[in-house]
Amino acid sequence: MDSQVLVALALSLVGGLSTSLGALFVILNQAPNLKMLGLLQGFAAGLMLSISFLDLAHNAMNSIGFLKGNLWFFSGVIFFAVVANFIPEPTLSHSSEVKGKKNKGDEGGKDMMKKHRRQVFFSGIITAIGISLHNFPEGMAVFLGSMKGLRVGLNLALAIALHNIPEGVAVALPVYFATQR
Repeated sequence: MDSQVLVALALSLVGGLSTSLGALFVILNQAPNLKMLGLLQGFAAGLMLSISFLDLAHNAMNSIGFLKGNLWFFSGVIFFAVVANFIPEPTLSHSSEVKGKKNKGDEGGKDMMKKHRRQVFFSGIITAIGISLHNFPEGMAVFLGSMKGLRVGLNLALAIALHNIPEGVAVALPVYFATQR
């Protein structure tokens, strides 16, 4: 295999595996409570949204035009909404059942916590699917950029690696929280 292809594959791998750094950050820290979960999820989401709106959308609109840039952006939003619609939500107990169980002791509180954990787990799965769908073209971009030139590939790999770290936090945090006992 050509050495340029191997370098391009390695840079793509580095960009993709940086998501694992965010997940490692979550796993090495203690299990979060609901407040910390919300804080870290908000930070990761805010960072990814700011990158999207302040950098990527601006560059796309400069290169393909305002109308096409917005059409493609909102097409992605609609596509993700359709994907999320096909994944069933976990079955949650009705509030009347939980109220009845609260009278019987602490079981109601445990059921509510299980409900919250299922909802958080579902959130993590939806986030993982979305990030998986968006990481594939990123890997292709790093590979093709690396084939064009090492400098382009390194810059792309670094940029993608840096923005994949909060994505790893966004995926690992809810799943890790939901599976803690």
